Amino acid sequence: MEASRADVEPRTRDLELRIVGAGRFTASSIGKNGRRSNFELETRHAALNNPGVQPITSHTCKLTDAEAARLESLLHERGYEFRDVPHARFAAGRDKLTVVFYESGKLVVQGKNTREFVEFVLEPEVLQRVELGYEEVVNPDLLRPRIGVDESGKGDFFGPLCIAAVYVNEQVIQAWKPTGIRDSKRITSDKKIREFADQIRNTPGCVTSVVPIGNEAYNRLYAKMRSVNRLLAWGHARVIENLMQQRSRLNPPPVLAISDQFAASKETVGKALMALGREIELVQRHKAESDLAVAAASILARAEFIDRLAALEKACGMTLPRGASKQVDEAAKQLFEARGSEALQQVSKMHFRTAFRAQGLPEPEVREWKRP
Repeated sequence: MEASRADVEPRTRDLELRIVGAGRFTASSIGKNGRRSNFELETRHAALNNPGVQPITSHTCKLTDAEAARLESLLHERGYEFRDVPHARFAAGRDKLTVVFYESGKLVVQGKNTREFVEFVLEPEVLQRVELGYEEVVNPDLLRPRIGVDESGKGDFFGPLCIAAVYVNEQVIQAWKPTGIRDSKRITSDKKIREFADQIRNTPGCVTSVVPIGNEAYNRLYAKMRSVNRLLAWGHARVIENLMQQRSRLNPPPVLAISDQFAASKETVGKALMALGREIELVQRHKAESDLAVAAASILARAEFIDRLAALEKACGMTLPRGASKQVDEAAKQLFEARGSEALQQVSKMHFRTAFRAQGLPEPEVREWKRP
């Protein structure tokens, strides 16, 4: 007699997802005879062969010394070719895959076979825990509705300071999983920045705001505040307030706002927050751009900076290099000699030493930084 479907296939209530140790998952099915059939690896293998699963070409994580030693030994055993990489404890590659472990304890895996390496070598044999694909289970905070804040242009002599805020919820985060949205500093193409910015703005459920501070306004504010950090704090507070004024669109309401900690004291931004911004928790931390909401804000801020700098170049009729370098010095001097100080103020941040050099003025003394 043919077995019934219920006898051979586990029912939903007969499935277990068990957490073993630090975030290690085992999925098992329980049949009527009480026997368990582990199908974690089978599920993963099927996923790898499913064209709907997005490939990954880069993966980073932290390793302990013991885990690093175990990985290095495995790479030797499996014929990986080792080479020297600056600041790396070891680096090896094979079959278009590179594995680099840095002195900082950070591991970077890159290449076509990254997913297979992580799922069938790194996790089972080195980390001895499963994380890839279970990030939200290991860390539920990743799905919390929140606001990310970041800026662009702070270190650029030419161009404005642009500060952006992005609201995300679970729907938005899931929509961005296959897109590759990441910190703008890791994206070198202006075209890609603009593409990501359009994608962010057009994602259902995502709400954004950008506060661009043009150069003339920037120079006025700096003359009044005498501190880049205070100016940044005001910009962060302003963009959070602008976003909170759209709270009817923030569904569900954000539980916190996250930004990079750019000042020695977290109170610098805390004191600058306006009425609505004080209604949610403000989290400031170093390398905040690792959070998806902050990464998205960094992209929007960078896109705004790129577009506004291009408009300034068109108005000036000359290239305005980014950052602060010898090229920037030369362009600043050229602009000053051709059009004078007023033209320089319209496109640059006048407290930079570059502005003093361009105008042939003595540079201000370097003040020793002291912790407040």
